[in-house]
Amino acid sequence: MVDDRRCLPLYPPMTKTTDRLDATFAALADPTRRAILAMLLEDDMAVTDVAEPFEISLAAISKHLAILTRAGLISQEKRGRVKWCRLEPLALREASVWMQGFGQFDPVDLDQFERFLEHELGA
Repeated sequence: MVDDRRCLPLYPPMTKTTDRLDATFAALADPTRRAILAMLLEDDMAVTDVAEPFEISLAAISKHLAILTRAGLISQEKRGRVKWCRLEPLALREASVWMQGFGQFDPVDLDQFERFLEHELGA
């Protein structure tokens, strides 16, 4: 008789939720992207304004913004000739729910998250 438990995968199969979590955590792994999120906590910003405090090219900032957009953490909208970025505050909800499943994390408090980012980034 074959023990079916040996045939079970070690990890759950990839799902849309898993893909979104992967994108969220990958986006949050970079300090430049975390700094951008901290800036967007205040208000929507034009891409050129987002790029201003960084010593990297506008093209590099655009790549960071594309990663944040694909992860659903920000949205981008063209208004006239200017592209604007907006924080999507509910985007971290799925990651928060996932972390809560371990019973060690409280729900994400965006005000507390903002204070954390300001402390970490010295803003």
